[in-house]
Amino acid sequence: MKISTRIEEYLAGPEALRCAIEGMSAADLDAAPIPGKWSTRQVVCHIADFQPVYADRMKWIIAEDHPPLPGADHNLFAKRLAYDQRDMDEELQLIAVVRQNMARILKTLSEEQLQRTGLHSHDGEVSVASLLERITHHIPHHIKMIQEKRDALQV
Repeated sequence: MKISTRIEEYLAGPEALRCAIEGMSAADLDAAPIPGKWSTRQVVCHIADFQPVYADRMKWIIAEDHPPLPGADHNLFAKRLAYDQRDMDEELQLIAVVRQNMARILKTLSEEQLQRTGLHSHDGEVSVASLLERITHHIPHHIKMIQEKRDALQV
């Protein structure tokens, strides 16, 4: 896939997420209708938390030579970062701004720069291009989960 196409997909994610939760009440956002699964609010907060994480990883690889990249436990983020208190509009804005900022940088990169790598503590060697692919697919992956919740709630 051409990098310009991937970047456009990356930039489209926040609006797709906004549409996926449109019309949900606060109660709907906080409901966990599927046992063992996060609420929609928790899913959106998770997405918002990992946008800067992925952007930072990509920036480190672009700027440094083969940098170490720490992994993160998404369950600890959910447990310790006040997901139940967070505002959906702020979370959606954060996602969009981080992606806009990172896309501006990505558009300047050569194919060689996109193949630069870092060493992830859990996943081993990862490139800018592979991180971009992962984070681009992150929102569509979670939109499917949100739709499952909406279906279970019938909203």
